[in-house]
Amino acid sequence: MVPLPNLLTFALASVALIALPGPTVLFVIGRSLALGRLGGLLSVLGNALGLIPVIAAVALGLGAIVTGSVVVFTVIKFAGAAYIVYLGVHAIRHRHAAAQTLGPSIVPKTTWRLLAEGSVVGISNPKSIVFFVAVLPQFVDYSAGAVPLQLLTLGLVFVVLALVGDSVWALAAGSARDWFASSPRRMEHLSASGGVMMIGLGGVLAATGAQA
Repeated sequence: MVPLPNLLTFALASVALIALPGPTVLFVIGRSLALGRLGGLLSVLGNALGLIPVIAAVALGLGAIVTGSVVVFTVIKFAGAAYIVYLGVHAIRHRHAAAQTLGPSIVPKTTWRLLAEGSVVGISNPKSIVFFVAVLPQFVDYSAGAVPLQLLTLGLVFVVLALVGDSVWALAAGSARDWFASSPRRMEHLSASGGVMMIGLGGVLAATGAQA
């Protein structure tokens, strides 16, 4: 098991990192603006679920292989970036439908689809891969043994904290959407803005290097 001091230090470092707006926060806000609170929260949950395979890979030593291979890392990076851009374009194309619903928590997609879309983003986020490979080992007590289990524990702690932090962003953005929902025109602009944010995020992730 991870020594308690290491675990607490890692938790504090994770909270500080999660509190800083980054790619995941932009994704959550964009989804919440386009789909409402429920859509945002389901995207947060899906993203968290997508991080679990990444953490498991790092715990088994596969994460270092991914970041060490230019080809593998590049494929994952561009696949994830392209998918986020696709989601952004989809939000812009369907902004009229979002305006017609005029419901702050109406989600025009199924729950499973939203979870799946969030999971794809989580598992293909290059910054998450680099973070887990570079940071988790620093909080492991190698003399305590069971290193894979310690890495897995630390990773799951981060996921839980991120789930809570990102949910706050989703609720905040979803609440702001409530006001826009009172006007079809404002609703169209809001949904389009959420799509633009995701397209921009895709571009940022595409430019992310293995040493980010």
